Amino acid sequence: MTAYMDGPESAEDFEIEYVDPTGVRHRGSLSGLWSVRFEGVRPERQFPSFPGQGNWCGWYWSATCGGHVGYESWLERDHLMLLDFDPWVTAVASQPFQLSWSGPDGKRVRHTPDFFVRRADDTVLVVDVRPDERIELKDAMKFATTAAACGLVGWDFARLGAPDAVLMENVRWLAGYRHPRVHRPQVAEQLMEVFGEGASLLAGAKRVGDQIAVLPVLFHLLWQHVLAVDLRAGPLSASTRVGLGEVREGGGDAVASAASASG
Repeated sequence: MTAYMDGPESAEDFEIEYVDPTGVRHRGSLSGLWSVRFEGVRPERQFPSFPGQGNWCGWYWSATCGGHVGYESWLERDHLMLLDFDPWVTAVASQPFQLSWSGPDGKRVRHTPDFFVRRADDTVLVVDVRPDERIELKDAMKFATTAAACGLVGWDFARLGAPDAVLMENVRWLAGYRHPRVHRPQVAEQLMEVFGEGASLLAGAKRVGDQIAVLPVLFHLLWQHVLAVDLRAGPLSASTRVGLGEVREGGGDAVASAASASG
């Protein structure tokens, strides 16, 4: 996907507008504002709620951010959850800024990306969420030009559609145990010992103690990647094989899916 031929060619040709943490709105060229820590800004626009609304807006509590991040659809929420699960993501902001540029007809084109993501190595990923079947030509042009703008300042860009269904089902389940209050240090230590050489999920949990008390800690350790399973192989079950986690260079599932979707 490429920007249209008569599109802007430098970061100076793009204008960016955002609201800082104190509520003050700022506007300037992308070349002058790209270094702003957009993961800390307020949403550039509100999340409306009204009778007959066709999409679902809401706030997701992010374990990564330690606070709530907004979303404008169930699909956005799912990708927000995947980003929260990704061990290489350190911060996420929704509706971080409005990007604008002069279109081929001279009229101003405006676009607000869905998420701004900061990774552990301080690199940036800008994300738009839209199902493949809902992309019209004008949307494709906006996504392409936004990707080009991001490239000018060294940011990555991804347009994400529907995630893998099995992966998403498992991450939704684990997200229910993402809060730090679930952690029990002594139980966690025993689970790491039991699963050090691999074991089935339920059998390993029972070796530690009462499954009602142990399983929440086990799921929390899976969320934290301290323990690991193949989340794409099938829904989590009593027989799922669990081992010690290993954070791979290059990021987790969200980063991998974003890289493949950005081409």
